[in-house]
Amino acid sequence: MEPLQILFQTDDLVAINKPNGLLVHRSPIAGDADVFAVQLLRDQLGQRVYPVHRLDRKTSGVLLFALDESMNSEMQRLFMGGEVTKTYHAIVRGYTPDNGEIDYPLKRDDGVFQDAITFFETLRHTEVPFAVGKHSTSRYSLVRLNPVTGRMHQLRKHMAHILHPIIGDRPHGCNKQNRYFKEHLNMTRMMLHALSLEFIHPKTKEPVKIQAPYQPEFLRMLDVLAFHVTSDAN
Repeated sequence: MEPLQILFQTDDLVAINKPNGLLVHRSPIAGDADVFAVQLLRDQLGQRVYPVHRLDRKTSGVLLFALDESMNSEMQRLFMGGEVTKTYHAIVRGYTPDNGEIDYPLKRDDGVFQDAITFFETLRHTEVPFAVGKHSTSRYSLVRLNPVTGRMHQLRKHMAHILHPIIGDRPHGCNKQNRYFKEHLNMTRMMLHALSLEFIHPKTKEPVKIQAPYQPEFLRMLDVLAFHVTSDAN
């Protein structure tokens, strides 16, 4: 396996561009996996690493690690306190509104509802000659997503809630769209990318912004869907 792409590194922090399909760490719900980001990065750097937040297995993009327990605690405090700005890009079904707020509580596995808020902005619309349903063309949007809270599968559930599911998302997405992308475009990834993290470094008090270039499959879909984006849009 190729080395992980390191986006940012200091004495106490390191960030990678996590590929789609890579688990952050071992999980009982993904018994089929035997490779994990924590293990790969530990071996690549030759030292222990601490994931300070999580990304879904299916989501690509910025994944941040601490290099000691003290920084791990500090960064987890920033994430839990809402002091980290998280920006994602997603390709979704349909034409999304120019911008909006999704305020929709999400239920945990134990049945408890938690507040969940996501802001979104549309970056591009496109219409392509894909006869997925009864129409001869299909419409898609490239959106910027900023979750205020950090609930499990929040962005996936929120986009499905407003009827603009993320392409390649299973089980929250559109089966008809996902089947078309798999059978006609040979695309099985989920089109959700963690583009950037922004925060004030707990020790230096300097602003930090870490940005991850799109993964190859995300770039390919931008091209196939004629979004006319040549690099990661801000």
